[in-house]
Amino acid sequence: MVLQHTVDTGLLDQYPTRTGEPLQHMERVDPTVWGQIGTEALTGFGTDGYAVLDDLLSPAEVAEFSAEIARLATDTSLAEDDRVVRERSSNRVRSVFEVHKLSAAVADLVRQSRISGPAREVLGSEVYLHQTRINYMPGFRGNGFYWHSDFETWHAEDGMPAPRAVSLSIALTDNYPVNGSLMVMPGSHRTYVPCQGSTPAENYRESLQEQEFGVPTPSDIAILAERHGITQFTGRAGSGLLFDSNIMHGSSNNITPYPRSNIFLVFNSVENTLAEPFAAPARRPGYIAARDYTPV
Repeated sequence: MVLQHTVDTGLLDQYPTRTGEPLQHMERVDPTVWGQIGTEALTGFGTDGYAVLDDLLSPAEVAEFSAEIARLATDTSLAEDDRVVRERSSNRVRSVFEVHKLSAAVADLVRQSRISGPAREVLGSEVYLHQTRINYMPGFRGNGFYWHSDFETWHAEDGMPAPRAVSLSIALTDNYPVNGSLMVMPGSHRTYVPCQGSTPAENYRESLQEQEFGVPTPSDIAILAERHGITQFTGRAGSGLLFDSNIMHGSSNNITPYPRSNIFLVFNSVENTLAEPFAAPARRPGYIAARDYTPV
């Protein structure tokens, strides 16, 4: 049975989280694929919750965007900009948000059908950009991201009603098994994992560096890993990984000499627009959770 309750948004909350008492895992009540799959690379998306898109960018484009993200990381005009997130320990740039508004090249890229088309195909509607960012993971001291479901955070802190969103990670460096490449649990997107704890005010200021609220317990992770196993996204620069918003994923630290960076785009259905947060005291800023529902 799915636990449901009415919250301040006025909507029926089918995915409760950030509670005082632990809640059991829930089977997802919404589809994974909302449209008709016609692209061969996406045929397993409904079952696995992700798809690898090879050669999404050409080698020349990889070089172009690599230079662009290097420019953004060293842009002195962004030094005090809240959209730039730095590592706690090293002060190195960890992420740059709203990158499609900071880079004309990225703005042009996100409008291309090869980039947004797979999201429309899976979600069965027009899509808009819920979030865009660049992630940097330098060699030797690059910090990873602990296991989590993006949808749990977007639901709790942004008011996203349903997991009708997908993320596209476009690799700008080669992804090896050893340099902190993304790990996913195939099929885990069908299980929603509620988390415990009350969301602090302006939690995003800490969580973008290291997430402490909205993370599953070790027991949660062990159960899902036993059931689904763990797969790692490896491949050449220019390849892409499209994955469901509720799939359990994470990455380890990078202690190799090989850096890892990517362009990260979140597409949400225009039929899944944001309400008020379901489990947070206030909305997050627009550069993290856009409320401009203009289709791309």
